[in-house]
Amino acid sequence: MAIIDGRAVSKSVRERVAKETALLKEKGITPGLAVIIVGDDSASQVYVKNKEKACEEVGFYSEKYALPASTTQEELNALVEELNNRSDINGILCQLPLPAHLDDKEVINLINPIKDVDAFHPISVGAIMIGDYKFLPCTPAGIMELIHSTGVDVTGKKAVVMGRSNIVGKPMAMLLLHENATVEITHSKTENLAEITREADILVAAIGKAKFVTADMVKEGAIVIDVGMDRDENGKLCGDVDFDSVAEKCSFITPVPGGVGPMTISMLMQNTLTAAKLQNNLD
Repeated sequence: MAIIDGRAVSKSVRERVAKETALLKEKGITPGLAVIIVGDDSASQVYVKNKEKACEEVGFYSEKYALPASTTQEELNALVEELNNRSDINGILCQLPLPAHLDDKEVINLINPIKDVDAFHPISVGAIMIGDYKFLPCTPAGIMELIHSTGVDVTGKKAVVMGRSNIVGKPMAMLLLHENATVEITHSKTENLAEITREADILVAAIGKAKFVTADMVKEGAIVIDVGMDRDENGKLCGDVDFDSVAEKCSFITPVPGGVGPMTISMLMQNTLTAAKLQNNLD
């Protein structure tokens, strides 16, 4: 068994982005990312801070718009429109979740698809479906980088994705399919779940249930990717996979923390770089 080091893979992605950014700057182009956060959700605050740090690390220009929880839909929409029209802002990201009175779909739909670095816009989602995309959702894209880092060829492998969310599960299945895996998605209504997961050469767990995946659900020698970010009975950070029991069975596994987590923001940096190149006709 080998642990897939998300921090190391993430570092290599950021180094690649930083090098390309330096070349862009020689042409007078600095990639710019605008992050909007509404209200004071503590987890969101941490994510936004980490995004700011990552922008600094790779040489991007970044702006943060911290709006009060009382912000109206009209005010939020107006800000997005303003950012859509600015040439120095290549990527727009609205941190979710939004306060209950705001419609996240409305905001996502307003973001110009060429600046949709989260890849949540319906146009981006459709492009991923047909395999003709500019941006990939950050977490699934990061997971593909982690799988590639193992040196295992995805072609022909049986992949099982646990979870059908729009942010991870569904796009993850499409990315695996684009690389010629045979893909099955499981969810809360799936029958004979363990039988299905035991067939997986690549198992991606994204269900939000602490230590749900146990050794008896995993095929010998499988690659196991744990997307979960949960707390165990002692309040300790853990994933959807019972790491200690599953690690003995698989060929590669991601830890929590230090696996998928670091990849998400690095892929956001990659998407923002791509956006800057597209908007300057360099891609």
